[in-house]
Amino acid sequence: MKAKGLGFYLLLLPFVLWFVLLIVLPHLQMLELSFIKRDYMAGDSVGWYQYQQFLGEPLYWRTLLRTVWMSLLATFITLLVSFPVAFFIAKVAQGKIKRLLLLSCLLPFWVSELVRTYGWMILLRESGVISQGLMALGLTEQPIEFLYNDVSMLVGLVYTSMLFMVVPLVSTLEGLDQSLIEAGYDLGGNGWNVTTSIIVPYAMPGIVSGCIMVFMLCLGNYLTPRLLGGKDSLWFTEQIFTQFITRFNWELGAAFGVILLLVSSLVVALGLKLSGQSFSRTLGR
Repeated sequence: MKAKGLGFYLLLLPFVLWFVLLIVLPHLQMLELSFIKRDYMAGDSVGWYQYQQFLGEPLYWRTLLRTVWMSLLATFITLLVSFPVAFFIAKVAQGKIKRLLLLSCLLPFWVSELVRTYGWMILLRESGVISQGLMALGLTEQPIEFLYNDVSMLVGLVYTSMLFMVVPLVSTLEGLDQSLIEAGYDLGGNGWNVTTSIIVPYAMPGIVSGCIMVFMLCLGNYLTPRLLGGKDSLWFTEQIFTQFITRFNWELGAAFGVILLLVSSLVVALGLKLSGQSFSRTLGR
């Protein structure tokens, strides 16, 4: 028993070290830094100055609200797009077709997010494939710039996050007994009734799990809003980058990071409350 117990703790040690050294300690240091006010004449002081500066500047908190709203919208669109795909893979496709579809979802993520984002820029730019294709078909007389707006940014966010919605949905829906769906139709239900009364409630743990991952990825994304949304995209991670890298104001940047973490945690907790789910139930499916 002692040898088995020792082996368990040795296996657990790398995860504990990774969690403490790379997550807990940096966040604690960021929290500490956010309460420091630098004054090279009178000396440093501790207080709420950075957070008061955030609340006192409308650009900062409006950017945060916009980022949260756009992330929620991207999560909802990703769910709408991914659910039929996941259901087809889990319950309709069989054998090689199923593996091929899963591979097709996974394949784009073999390259970096930067390369994938630049791919969308090539498609959506004024001289890109879509604009030139519309001109070739005679649907427009001049090139159209599809980049640097909220729509192109949402397209990029949905594309970069779709896999993280499809995988938990597929793993959840694979456990759904086909006889339950057949019974729903036998009892007089139509496609909408069966979907809302049987499939969606059963898939709710996967839905919640996927939505949490997609929302957190969108909220903390930097490359996609910056490249596809342009310089006027107003994404909160850009504000954090500006404070840390451009202005060297690490104290305000740390406060922004803490605020983003708190807001994302509150949104996730509210989503779990509204859906009637919990972390243990969501992760246990």
